[in-house]
Amino acid sequence: MSMQVLIIEDEKPAARRLARMLEQEGVGVAHTLHSVEESIRWFSENQAPELIFLDIQLSDGLSFEIFDAIKVKSPIVFTTAYDEYALQAFKLNSVDYLLKPIDPDELRAALDQFRDGA
Repeated sequence: MSMQVLIIEDEKPAARRLARMLEQEGVGVAHTLHSVEESIRWFSENQAPELIFLDIQLSDGLSFEIFDAIKVKSPIVFTTAYDEYALQAFKLNSVDYLLKPIDPDELRAALDQFRDGA
């Protein structure tokens, strides 16, 4: 059974690129969300995914607002162009922190780290 992940990313080209990279690693993308508001609604109506790939700056705010509003138990790989949020990210259930553009080797290492810890 392949792992199913959730992508939360407001830039559609970046979300498509990440989905393609994940598929090359044998990982299925269950759903892609694009905003804090949409994500809060999705988490309140759906089962938590095995793993979340999460951009920090979304169109309607910082993704940390999702965790202020709702309890998310899934492990997270943060994907962002900004390194200043790393400390805040690691206080959450983070597996890794990947800077954009995402390097395929770093993505593979994050997936391996998740699988080793699961």
